[in-house]
Amino acid sequence: MDERIRELMEKAERPGRIAPELHKKYGGKIEIVPKCSIKSLSDFDIWYTPGVAAVSKIIAQDPDKSFDYTNRWNTVGVVTDGSRVLGLGNIGPEASLPVMEGKALLFKYLGGVDAFPIALDARDPDRFLDILKALEPSLGGINLEDIEKPKCFYILEEARKRLEIPVWHDDQQGTATVILAGLINALKIVGKKLSQVKIVLFGVGAANTKAAEVLILAGADPKKMYLVDSKGVIHAGRKDILEVEKNPWKYRLAEITNPEHIEKVEGAFRGADVVIGASKPGPDTIKKEWIRLMAEDPIVFATANPIPEIWPWDAKEAGARIVATGRSDFPNQINNSLGFPGIFRGVLDVRAKTVTDEMCIAAAQEIAKFAEERGIHEEYIVPRMDEWEVYPRMAVAAALQSIKQGVAREKPSRQELWERATSMITRSRKVYEAILKAGLIG
Repeated sequence: MDERIRELMEKAERPGRIAPELHKKYGGKIEIVPKCSIKSLSDFDIWYTPGVAAVSKIIAQDPDKSFDYTNRWNTVGVVTDGSRVLGLGNIGPEASLPVMEGKALLFKYLGGVDAFPIALDARDPDRFLDILKALEPSLGGINLEDIEKPKCFYILEEARKRLEIPVWHDDQQGTATVILAGLINALKIVGKKLSQVKIVLFGVGAANTKAAEVLILAGADPKKMYLVDSKGVIHAGRKDILEVEKNPWKYRLAEITNPEHIEKVEGAFRGADVVIGASKPGPDTIKKEWIRLMAEDPIVFATANPIPEIWPWDAKEAGARIVATGRSDFPNQINNSLGFPGIFRGVLDVRAKTVTDEMCIAAAQEIAKFAEERGIHEEYIVPRMDEWEVYPRMAVAAALQSIKQGVAREKPSRQELWERATSMITRSRKVYEAILKAGLIG
């Protein structure tokens, strides 16, 4: 094995070796702490009984006042059934909890959002939806996570109809947002337009199904789009179309893409400008010979983790001009953690009733603009996650789009939104730094 590959493999395996010990040490990753003043027990006369009754009476007259008088306005449920966790598959709700806690930690640290893991023993999608509806009075938003397909598509679509708080599926909308942001800037570098390029989406799971929808909404031509699953390139005339029809979201894409009914992967790659991989980990899932079939200055997003579908150096050797992966140790990390904290910060700040794909596009455009202002190049097409200033900017973009679409309960000005988002995110970091400095964690 090549020495550099061995080093990368060892680096990729290290977190898994030390994670069990640290998780057990801390007994999990998140906790609840007060944010109001408690100087003596008499303060509970205000925070609890008898004073709290006056607050409950106000909310009883107008349930939306719960956003004013409780932390509902900043509370998100990270909800899963544990049926499609990371690369682990169907491991169940209990085993999903460490992952949901990690997502909640990112929400707080990057977006100043109070998020709580909720693992449901509810495999039936309609029962799952009933539980979401029952939880709605306690939450300002819901982040669906790690749910198997096609159930995840149905739950997202129905939840957005039934609930009046933002609901999104991070594996779908979060990943699609960052893919679009990266592609906007990659196309600028190679001098091509989204409406004109041929795009191959390699893998037709949650991420690429929504990515296709978002890209089309953003201006990509579905007639120049080709989706590749484990059986080849999907199209409306494929022999297993009845099986595909059980997944109407995939079937809808089969009807509007690949008009030539290309069946082989090589045919899809031939002359393609962009390939977006969201499939099984590699290497060699995407082959070098396929990259060689692509158009001049091809763009390759290989986002599978922990090993991308093709190693960046192999993609470059095959002719790729720009390569992105899902890993932080390579340039151009395409990771949904760059999107969800800021977008949820924004929709919570206007108390939105839903989160739409148009809000994702607005956030993606702001992510791309942020990177462009800092000087995009082949190894910098999206911001790094440690460039925290991008999060309040996308929060403002998502919030303004919420107002534009008429789904915001509040309509602050751009400046007010900026100040609120910046304050919440910096406060979260300062609280963490204070606790760390006090020696309460370490």
